[in-house]
Amino acid sequence: MSIWAIVPAAGRGTRVGSALPKQYLTLAGRSILEHTLSALLSHELIAGAMVAIAADDVDFPSSLTSLCGKPIVTCVGGETRAHSVLNALRASSCTHAVVHDAARPLLSADDLSAVIAAGVSSSTGALLASPVADTLKLSSDSSHVVRTVDRSSLWRALTPQVFERDALIAALDSALFAGASVTDEASAMEFVGVSPLLVEGRADNIKVTTPGDLAMAEFILAQRS
Repeated sequence: MSIWAIVPAAGRGTRVGSALPKQYLTLAGRSILEHTLSALLSHELIAGAMVAIAADDVDFPSSLTSLCGKPIVTCVGGETRAHSVLNALRASSCTHAVVHDAARPLLSADDLSAVIAAGVSSSTGALLASPVADTLKLSSDSSHVVRTVDRSSLWRALTPQVFERDALIAALDSALFAGASVTDEASAMEFVGVSPLLVEGRADNIKVTTPGDLAMAEFILAQRS
């Protein structure tokens, strides 16, 4: 068995308000992407990382070829996250893929261990997720409440998401060919009739999307250290 991290990093993330793609913004002295890769490659079961970057990316550091004694390889991403993941999977020869957002740098070692264990032991794969804690409202016109939504069975999908490589390639191919909405890897697996396992993860495994998220990530890192 060979397990590699697959990191789609071809997007720009304009909502963070920077000309620099968000994965390259500085967080506690290192880029967000370096924090992310370090969290992944420090795990004993992950053999390396395949990072999908934009064709015109001039910000990925040429010196970033390894971390924790493990290789970091790049490939050209695609027009969407799903296409980038698909390109990275095809460029890798792993048996199992641990797909993780480039801008989600606060992944804990315990959560990573749990989702890998679940993902490689189950034919359905697995993803980290967090139960929805907020009260949810359904609106008809974005300004008036229709009703309160039952949240008892609702989860926020996080990453990593762990699947057998060939199965995920087939699912992504099928979903993209059909024009289905593929917002994460689990949604592609769901499209072909697979029900991945939910593994409860820490709610502070946040994705940096806005300036407020970056400040929150700085705070969480400071508290951990």
